[in-house]
Amino acid sequence: MFYLLLFCIFDNEKLSQRTLEDTFNSSGFKALFGLDEDEKVRRSSISERLSKIDSNYFKAIYEQMYGRFSELYSKTEIEKYNLIRVDSTIVADTCAKLKEGIDQKSGKKLVKFSFSFDGVLPSGVEVFTGQKYSSEEAALPEAILKQVKKEEHHQNIYVIDRGLQSTRVMKDFEEKSVKFIIRSKENRKFEEIESLLDENSQKWGDWEPVKDSKVKLYTGKPIKNKRGNIHYREEKVETYFRLVVIKNEKTDKEFWFLTNEFELSAKDIADYYRKRWDIEVFFRFLKQELNLSHLVSMNKNGIEVMIYMTMIASML
Repeated sequence: MFYLLLFCIFDNEKLSQRTLEDTFNSSGFKALFGLDEDEKVRRSSISERLSKIDSNYFKAIYEQMYGRFSELYSKTEIEKYNLIRVDSTIVADTCAKLKEGIDQKSGKKLVKFSFSFDGVLPSGVEVFTGQKYSSEEAALPEAILKQVKKEEHHQNIYVIDRGLQSTRVMKDFEEKSVKFIIRSKENRKFEEIESLLDENSQKWGDWEPVKDSKVKLYTGKPIKNKRGNIHYREEKVETYFRLVVIKNEKTDKEFWFLTNEFELSAKDIADYYRKRWDIEVFFRFLKQELNLSHLVSMNKNGIEVMIYMTMIASML
C-alpha cells in the first residue's frame, strides 16, 4: 500500500481510488515491485483498506524522514529554520460524501489541515474534522502544542496569522514557554506598561516602528447568568506581552504584532512575520502539484494516511 500510494501520487495528475486500482493492476507496477501478474485488486478493497490500515505507520515514516532530512541543516540553517510558520488550509472537494467533517451552512463538509512549516520541510500536520475546529482558535493551538510536545527542548518561534487572537491562548503559550509572533487585529484593547521605543528603534526602508511596548491584554471572561445564558465580562490578563506596531510611510498602513519575544528588534519581528508567506507558497504546491485538493478517502483514517503520504512525497 505504501509503494502504491507513493507511486500514484507522483504518477497521476488527479489521484483517485480508480487510478489506484488501475495502477496496481498494471503490468508495469507489478514488474517494478515484484508482484505476480495474476494479482488483482478492486477499488472497493482499496477504499476499505484505507479506512482500516494503521495511519500511525505512515505518520512514523513521515516523522522519521523529517528527522533525518532536518539533521542535514547546517548550524546557520538550524537557526533560520527554528522559525515555524503555522496555518491551516481547508479541502472541500467531494466532501459532501465525507463520513465525518466540519459542517457548513451549504450542507458540505470540510476537512481542515493545520500545518507547521520550517521554510523547507513540513515539520508537522494535524487533520481536523470536528466541528469545534472550524475556528482557528481551537485548531492552531492544538497543532502547535502537539509539535512542542514532540520537541521538548525546542527553540522555535511560531509565526501565526490573524486567525488566532485569543488572549487566553497567548497566556497558555507563555506559561508553556512557547515563543510566538501573531499578527494582531488593529486597535485591540491593551494597557501599556512600558514603552520599549528608543534611539535604536530606527526606520528601515519605507517602514518605521510607531509603537513597541510591554503591555497587558484584555479578554472576555464567560459569565453565566441566572437564566443560564452566557455573556462575557471584560477582564485584564496579568501576563506581559509585547505589542509592536509598524507603519509604511507611503501607504500609511499599519501592521500590529503581538509576541512574547522581548529580545528581537521591531524590524526582526516584522521580518519574521513576512516569512510566514512561505507556508502559503507551500499550500499552493501541495494543491497544484500533489493533488491535496482532492480527497481519495472519505474516512478520517484514510485522509490521515493520504496526508502523511503527501508530506512524504513533498519532502522527496
